Amino acid sequence: MEPLFVDEKKRKPLWTKAFLITSLSNLLLFFSFQMLIPTIPTHVSQLGGNDIQVGLVIGIFTISSLLTRPFAGRALDLFGRKHVLLVGLAICALTIAGYTYMAAVTLILAARFVHGIGWGMSTTSLGTVIADIIPAERRGEGMGYYGLSNTFAMALAPLTGLWLMQTYGFPRVLLISTCLALLSLFSSLFITYTKPMPVEKSAQRPKLMDRLWERTAMLPSGLLLCTAICYGGIVTFITLFGHEAGISNVGWFFLCNASMVLIVRPITGMLFDRKGPEWVLLPGALFTLAGLLLLSYAHSEASLASAAICYGIGFGSLQPALQAWTIARAAPNRRGAANGTFFSANDLGIGLGAMVLGALANISGSYALMYRYSTVLILVFILIYGWCFWQARRGVQVAQR
Repeated sequence: MEPLFVDEKKRKPLWTKAFLITSLSNLLLFFSFQMLIPTIPTHVSQLGGNDIQVGLVIGIFTISSLLTRPFAGRALDLFGRKHVLLVGLAICALTIAGYTYMAAVTLILAARFVHGIGWGMSTTSLGTVIADIIPAERRGEGMGYYGLSNTFAMALAPLTGLWLMQTYGFPRVLLISTCLALLSLFSSLFITYTKPMPVEKSAQRPKLMDRLWERTAMLPSGLLLCTAICYGGIVTFITLFGHEAGISNVGWFFLCNASMVLIVRPITGMLFDRKGPEWVLLPGALFTLAGLLLLSYAHSEASLASAAICYGIGFGSLQPALQAWTIARAAPNRRGAANGTFFSANDLGIGLGAMVLGALANISGSYALMYRYSTVLILVFILIYGWCFWQARRGVQVAQR
């Protein structure tokens, strides 16, 4: 594990050429992906797909991505970062281009499975590459800035995709999305960085699970799982909640949420580097909890915006801090496996949020109650991290005696 705190005079530069190119490649890839989230289900519906098939458009993609990440993480540590990254980006670009020629719903679903493989490989690779590039003493700050590329894409790409589809048709959406994926692939060719130093191999061959998953990443990934389930419930049911609560424009939630994420990520990243994870994770969890509670009681656009501001502060703080903490806990030669474990938890959480919280809403008969009950997951987050932090502090005090 690397030290979190370094003398200010010895801090290495963050805004290097490699950092900027990797962030740009991530922005292009996520913009390409986010453009398809609201448009491809609509396209499948227009082709005659039923509700189950429309749901499978997201579900199959998530499953294949989730299954791919552990193997992608292992491949990153064995064969090098750029090889896996370029293959993943090529799969994404080719699959998006292939959607143009698929007139049958079954073919699109098959392509979504392949697309998920490319997505799992490329996003895990980019997360590992950026972890290698960012100086250890600025990892929280760097992850915060890097995460802004995801936020920009989430805020603008779905609206862009819908506008293109309504104005020019779905083929134009695919053309632009393909070009963005190709640009991500092209820019990734110019990423250069120092490879992590190899470590001595143990005489005993590690178990399969230890090769695919990183044990040191389990705690932050488990905490991420709690927040991702809540987020899955938001992105899946926020529109239906708006109808239930009589809120005509739920777009305010995403706009305010994205705005707060853009503001807080650089700030909390620097706080993580200077003070440690506890200064970000506990306050971030409390803001997330407050955001969910406010959302469950929202009955107007103003109250929805207030909920989004609180949730955005929490969400914008937690995800990059958890990823930076994951990387700090892992050995350099295990960063690929650590990122695979981390992103798998995110995928699994969003998928579980859509299914489990959907079932909870069906049982309770209210989306507001669903969001209220989901705060239990954030309380679990606080209890688990609080206990681990207390144990760590207790261990330090015992060692100092």
